[in-house]
Amino acid sequence: MIKKRVLFSTFVIAATALALPAQAAEKLVTVTGQATIAVAPDTAVIRIGVTSQAKTAKEASDINAKQMTAVMAAIKNSGIAERDIQTSRLSLQPQYENKGGTAHLLGFRVTNQLTVKIHDIGQLPAILDRAIAAGANEMSGIEFVVSEQSKLLDQARDDAIADAHRKAELYAHAAGAKLGRVVAITEGGAPAPPRPIQAMRAGAVPIAPGEQTLRATVAVSYELAP
Repeated sequence: MIKKRVLFSTFVIAATALALPAQAAEKLVTVTGQATIAVAPDTAVIRIGVTSQAKTAKEASDINAKQMTAVMAAIKNSGIAERDIQTSRLSLQPQYENKGGTAHLLGFRVTNQLTVKIHDIGQLPAILDRAIAAGANEMSGIEFVVSEQSKLLDQARDDAIADAHRKAELYAHAAGAKLGRVVAITEGGAPAPPRPIQAMRAGAVPIAPGEQTLRATVAVSYELAP
């Protein structure tokens, strides 16, 4: 909703600028303001689960259900709330072997995967170790995110506008003019989504969330007064 309001406001301002007299529209200075904020992620999202194989679909499903129940219990016992645990993948697939051009059914594979949100990154290694010890045997990745990204981006937007104003004043002064009112503001592209990190076992590989850089870019047009 915030993005839609920003875009609508930008459209209205741009439309107003187009409606200005030609003489006024010629006396403009347009600059680009930028700002970045480096912040450490405070939330981790992991995708972890159980893959089981057996000769029949029922046997594979029963084995998987038993293991997955233990994994979910281990995660919940680590302090993760139920609302932060979600089934993200559940599949049952037959497994075949090709002999002499003929496919022979070997059995069935069941995969059940959870998406788990961890609000205390410091607990991530322990939670992974407990899940693996309980039977988790597949993991597709870890993603580190900033939970208050919208508020931090708003701060970056304020700083970007201030940067644009500073540049515009420099240009106006160099041209022997005075900076007038703002006639148009256009925001740059949306920030890049957080990058997923390759799967890793907590007991074998150190986990480093690092920092994420949030960036705001705006193009601002000002009137120039003599």
